[in-house]
Amino acid sequence: MKRILKTLPLLGLLFVVTSCTSVRVATDYDRKANFNDYKTFAFFKTGIDKAEISDLDKRRILRAIETELLAKGFTKSENPDLLISLFTKSNQRVDVYNNYWGYGGWGWGGYGPGWGWGWNQPNVSTSTEGTLYIDLIDAKKKELVWQGMGTGYLSRNMDKKEERIKEFVSEIMKQYPPGMAK
Repeated sequence: MKRILKTLPLLGLLFVVTSCTSVRVATDYDRKANFNDYKTFAFFKTGIDKAEISDLDKRRILRAIETELLAKGFTKSENPDLLISLFTKSNQRVDVYNNYWGYGGWGWGGYGPGWGWGWNQPNVSTSTEGTLYIDLIDAKKKELVWQGMGTGYLSRNMDKKEERIKEFVSEIMKQYPPGMAK
């Protein structure tokens, strides 16, 4: 029983770590749109300028979107079929963990871990969960035809930021065009 209680926090930590690395994706689209008609794209500057993120991150996202669309056979054009826009949201999450449950509870007693009087040792962690929306707009009709949304935890490590942005965009764009996701 003691062994199970000791491994339970490790399993919880493993679950949290693995769940933080994924991007949850959802998409919506116009069921009447013929996605085979779209072959060219351009970025919708007016929409992109409204995104409340740094210009550096905007460029990272736009480069990642462009890479994904070019890989799907699209061509960047001055007279596009699709206009690409984006916006973002973020939420700060604060978790407070406290291993003190009083006398007889599991905690850190005066003689090391085990049963006994637990000391109040709160552990606080913060994380930022971000959501990236990628909008594909029919350039002729000026109507939204597809929207992809990716939600996940953002990296504070600047070295991994570009990699994380590429992961977000890649996971979202896997869902485009509708019905083609594997």
